[in-house]
Amino acid sequence: MTAGRLIVWRHGRTEWNLRNKIQGQADIPLDEVGIAQARAAAARLAALAPTRLFASDLQRAAATAGELAVLTDLKIEYDEALREIDVDDWAGLTTAELAAINPEAAARMQSGEPQRRGTNGETVEEVAARFAAALTRISTEGTPEDTIVVATHGLAARVGICVFLGIPQSSWPAFGGLSNCNWVSLLPGRHGWRIEEWNAGSLPEPVMSDDPQK
Repeated sequence: MTAGRLIVWRHGRTEWNLRNKIQGQADIPLDEVGIAQARAAAARLAALAPTRLFASDLQRAAATAGELAVLTDLKIEYDEALREIDVDDWAGLTTAELAAINPEAAARMQSGEPQRRGTNGETVEEVAARFAAALTRISTEGTPEDTIVVATHGLAARVGICVFLGIPQSSWPAFGGLSNCNWVSLLPGRHGWRIEEWNAGSLPEPVMSDDPQK
């Protein structure tokens, strides 16, 4: 069996998003704008009558999911596999600070070349595989009547969805980053999962995340 719809939902804004700091798995809370974004998006997602609600255990994603839980009475099912990419000792640096400390690593990250984030963090390929495996597990636990919402993080969601859909890595850059509290809607079909909506939820806003797409 498989779920009838997957909604992969990025968390609301944090102060580190606003200040262009690399977050990774640092446990940064939503700011006041992020809380308002989560409440507004939750009201729209509640209209889809979700039946299950998963979230990264990092508080910015958990708090975003919490706004939907209040409206739907769903229990949040936390999953560490839905966390953002691990950036290790890069957490808290701005992209400018990283470029000053390690210009070669910053340049590789900006260009999309293979790059381990931080000294002992993850590569984009590793987080993509981790996240895709979580989506596969979550989706196969569902039934065709289920609409499952997954509250998570921008970079992990973008590349993880691509792996989940079988999109080759050379095409990942064609899928833009997710704005705070926007989501991707996925539907099953005869030939596997497909994209119903990408970066849905509001008029496009600047993408402030650990996902440095050009």
